This record gives sequence, structure tokens and C-alpha cells, in this order.
Amino acid sequence: MEIIQIVGLAFIATILSVLLKDQKPQFSFLITVFTGVAIFLFLIGKISSVINVLERLAVQSNVNIIYLETILKIIGIAYIAEFGAQMTKDAGQGAIAAKIELAGKILIMVMAIPIISVIIETVIQLLPTKG
Repeated sequence: MEIIQIVGLAFIATILSVLLKDQKPQFSFLITVFTGVAIFLFLIGKISSVINVLERLAVQSNVNIIYLETILKIIGIAYIAEFGAQMTKDAGQGAIAAKIELAGKILIMVMAIPIISVIIETVIQLLPTKG
């Protein structure tokens, strides 16, 4: 199971990081960064598979692919912002991490505007007109 490999890698990295934290804090941080990147790279294949399935389902259900792409970009922004913020917090820079999280939220809001507009227009068309 992949999760056992991921947790095993993380556990070993955690032990190494804790052991090195007092003598060599820069190596401790590099171990943390390397581990995070390694786990992310390990999961890219899984993410790609999910995206392919979602694209296939969107095509089969005649959903405009632009909406799916936008939603996937929003999800990607959320994951990348979270990853960046966690890595920055690990480096002891909570204020910068908060700014990364804020930037991610704003970019998500900007990307969601076209979808929200379509939803509002659809609801307005469904409402009965007066008169």
C-alpha cells in the first residue's frame, strides 16, 4: 500500500529532522522540504489518474470542459497554497504562511467568478417572471 510507504518515509524524515534540529537546523529544514516534495511527486501520478477520470466523465455527461478545468485549477491552487503554507510554517515563518493562504483564497475567488456568474444566470432564468 502506498500510504505505508508515504508514512514510512515521513516517519524516517521526522526522526532525522528531530535528531538534526539542534546541531544542524538547516539540514533539518532541508530534510523536511525534500520529504514534502518527494511525497508530492509520489502523488502526481495519482492526481493525473483522477483528472483523467473526471475529464472522461465530463465529456460523457456533456459538461462544458471549461468548467471542469476551472474547478481543477481551483483545487490545484488550494493544494499548492496549503503545501507552500505548511512548508513555510515548518521554517518558522507563520506570517508568510498566512500570506500564502490569503493569496490562495483570493486566487480561488477570482477563478470561481465565471462559474458563480453562470450559476446565478441559470437561477435567474429558472425563476418565473412577473407579469
